[in-house]
Amino acid sequence: MLAAVDKFRGTVSASEVAAAISDACWTSGHECEEIALADGGEGTLAVLGGPNRTTTVEGPLGAPVDAAWRLHNGTAVIEMALASGLLVAGGAEHNDPIAASTVGTGQLIDSALDLGAERIIVCVGGSATTDGGLGAVQAISTPARLKRLEFEVACDVRTKFLDAAAVFAPQKGASDSQVKFLSTRLAGTAQWYLDRFGVDVTRVEGGGAAGGLAGGLYALGARLVPGFDLVAEEMMLLEHLAQCDAVITGEGRLDDTSFDGKVVGSVIALARTHSKPVAVVCGDATNEARRHAERLGAQVITLRDEFGEAAMTSPKQCVHDAALISLRRWSS
Repeated sequence: MLAAVDKFRGTVSASEVAAAISDACWTSGHECEEIALADGGEGTLAVLGGPNRTTTVEGPLGAPVDAAWRLHNGTAVIEMALASGLLVAGGAEHNDPIAASTVGTGQLIDSALDLGAERIIVCVGGSATTDGGLGAVQAISTPARLKRLEFEVACDVRTKFLDAAAVFAPQKGASDSQVKFLSTRLAGTAQWYLDRFGVDVTRVEGGGAAGGLAGGLYALGARLVPGFDLVAEEMMLLEHLAQCDAVITGEGRLDDTSFDGKVVGSVIALARTHSKPVAVVCGDATNEARRHAERLGAQVITLRDEFGEAAMTSPKQCVHDAALISLRRWSS
């Protein structure tokens, strides 16, 4: 068996979900490998080894923030949400979507360069910002240093640069008039990147991730990659998948976005390619997403349907018990 899962946002980490499923498998007499996954957004740093250092940087609204990140064997992993994220800003209700800046993320990149990083991975997602990455770009001293190393942005969406405000800014507290202002500002920022670096950030898929931060880093030479693909390669998912008999994946909520570069949809697709039975354990699911997963051959078990309120009060136990249900269905 293989437990290849995402986090249940706000309740259980990906590693805890994987451990609960694995325990259910071993209890039922099945060996199980655990792989915690992410899509390049929040939680990716934890999956890629977790933080091992902290740097004080400028938060999204200007206040200092102690941002955790990782540097190991020459590879730096930076999760922008920990420096410039919406939660750091106090949520959408306390955010200033016009003023919110990615300066702190740029300062972390600068720190990684100063400490001799040979590879930098920036995980985007959960941002408070729609500054087109300009704050980060301007915070990196001597950005030419980035040309000498492997520089990757793990994107969790495919939105283009000029669409970032319309798609994401409302989630960050922006009003309709602010969305229009931010869209105009992004167009100006794109022109600035073109004039300064000779790079058209408006054409690249994923350039709008994190309010355009991905596009800004692309202007500095970063390679934008699907976050799931990057994490799957780092965690050797395909090798584990080839050796297992069946897969249990999962996330907090199964909806239409789950099949757009996210963990669950991607694991289902890989399982189908390798002719492996697959089950989805999730906190909740929309009817449409459930039907879509089932059409792809996956069984879907939701904690809300099976366990009611216990899904929120005892999520790890419910994940464990949901895995047992899945195993019984396969054996019946």
